[in-house]
Amino acid sequence: MPATSPSLTRRLRGRAMGLAVAATALALAAPVVATATAGQADAAADPTSVLKFTSAERKDALAYWTPARMKAVGRSVDLGPTGPKAKPWQGPRLKTVGRLFFVNASGADTWCTATAVKSANRSAVMTAAHCVRRGSSPMNTNIEMVFAPGYKDGKAPYGTYAVRQAVTPRAWETDSTDDMATLVVDPDKATGKKLTDAVGARAVAFNRPVGGTVSALGYSATRPQRGESLLRCVGTAKKEHGTQAIPCDLSGGASGGPWFADFNATTGRGTLISVNSALDSLQPTKMYGEVFGNLAKKVYDRAQNA
Repeated sequence: MPATSPSLTRRLRGRAMGLAVAATALALAAPVVATATAGQADAAADPTSVLKFTSAERKDALAYWTPARMKAVGRSVDLGPTGPKAKPWQGPRLKTVGRLFFVNASGADTWCTATAVKSANRSAVMTAAHCVRRGSSPMNTNIEMVFAPGYKDGKAPYGTYAVRQAVTPRAWETDSTDDMATLVVDPDKATGKKLTDAVGARAVAFNRPVGGTVSALGYSATRPQRGESLLRCVGTAKKEHGTQAIPCDLSGGASGGPWFADFNATTGRGTLISVNSALDSLQPTKMYGEVFGNLAKKVYDRAQNA
């Protein structure tokens, strides 16, 4: 889950570490909870949970995340040197992958990583559920959420997109399991373009057998990058603890970053099969990601049709 200091917080079945980071120097005096749709009469039968942001809240989010604030949040967090497994991404600019900025439930500025995906509404982004809300704590939701695709070195060259709605598994809200989410974003304010019309979109695979080579990417808060550029791990996915794992030492800020199968390093294209969810320790050697099955598909469908 997002932490309120550079140290990471233990979570997820007692065996892994959350990946989102927060800058306490930029913490707000008090968090504000956005409007949620939880608690409807049919909630028990609905495996998804939807968090909605009003028009005013989305306008505030765009005004809040100035280029200076985006740059500052990375400078204020230092999770130590980048590990040997995480290499700087040297290929073409990945327009579909970006930083997801928000204010967490403790009122601190922070970020995750997210990916624009193919969708019926051309506005869907996939990330981790703990980038949306704390697990097992329905009212502790994040606010001021914006997605900056292709972000690098203080610049958001393809615009900034306010998050209109976020869909997570209800199991994350109640039991801290199934750590994935799909967001719906507004069109870019400056151009009026929908997200995937502007940057393209990656395909998503569900019910795919675990295995094969995976490329995991993220805006880690380790130095020297400090969230300003993408890092990449490459490894073979294996089943572990009901999820899947690859050798990787990406750290805080990489939460929600894509796991690509069939990744072409020349074109930067691949199929999204999971997202960065958790680490095995404070000095990580493994990255965990959920296995996208029927529940993940329901979350994705709820968002892509919104």
